[in-house]
Amino acid sequence: MESTALNGRMARWQILLLEFDIVYVSQKAIKGSATAEFLASKALEDYESLSFDFPNEELMYVATIEERPWKMNFDGASNAVGNGIRAVLVSLNGDHYSFTCKLDFDSTNNMAEYEACIMGIQAARERKIRTLEVYGDSALVIYQLRGEWETRDPKLINYRKVVLELLEEFDNVTFSYLPRDKNQMADALATLASMIKANKQKDMKPIQMSISEVPAHCCNIEEEE
Repeated sequence: MESTALNGRMARWQILLLEFDIVYVSQKAIKGSATAEFLASKALEDYESLSFDFPNEELMYVATIEERPWKMNFDGASNAVGNGIRAVLVSLNGDHYSFTCKLDFDSTNNMAEYEACIMGIQAARERKIRTLEVYGDSALVIYQLRGEWETRDPKLINYRKVVLELLEEFDNVTFSYLPRDKNQMADALATLASMIKANKQKDMKPIQMSISEVPAHCCNIEEEE
C-alpha cells in the first residue's frame, strides 16, 4: 500500500479503505525454540513414531466388492417319445439365457436331470461365472449333490463325479430344491425338447418366446383424437 506506483485495482482498494481505521503491522518471526518447547509440553504419553513406508502409495482407494451370484434352473424330461433337458441362466440384471438339448440315447429321468444340471454348470463356466445358485425340482439330484443323500445307483455315480469336478472351477455354488410349479419354464421346455423329432442333418434354431399382454386386435385400434 506504500508503493508509489499503484495499479488500478490497488488504487481503488486504497480509496475504499480510507474510511476505516486500519493499521498495518508486520508479522513477527516465531523462534524455533518456542515452537519446540510448545510441542514438548503437549507430548502424549503413548506417542508412537510415524511410519513413512507406503508400499502401495500409488493406490488411491481400496474397496471390497461382494460378488453377487448368478442363478441357474435346470430340468430334465424322459417319456415314451424321447428325452430332453433344459437349463436357464439368470444374470444379475434378470436376463435369462436358456439352453435346450434333446438326448439321443436311452436315459432314465434321473439321468436326464443330471444331464441338464451339467449342461447349465458348463454354460456358467464358459461365461466365467464364479458364484452360482443352482435350483432344480429333482430332490434326488439336489440332495445327492449337497451330500445329504447317498448315491447308490451305478448310473448316477459318474454323473455326480462330473458335477463335483466342475464345481472346482467356481468360488461358491449352492444347490436348492425348487418345486415343479415354480420351475415351469425349465420343465415346459425340457418336455418340448423331449417330444421334438430333430433332423440331424439340419441345425435347429433357438426358440424365441415373447409375452403378449393384450389381444392382437387391440394393437390395431387407432387412437381417438
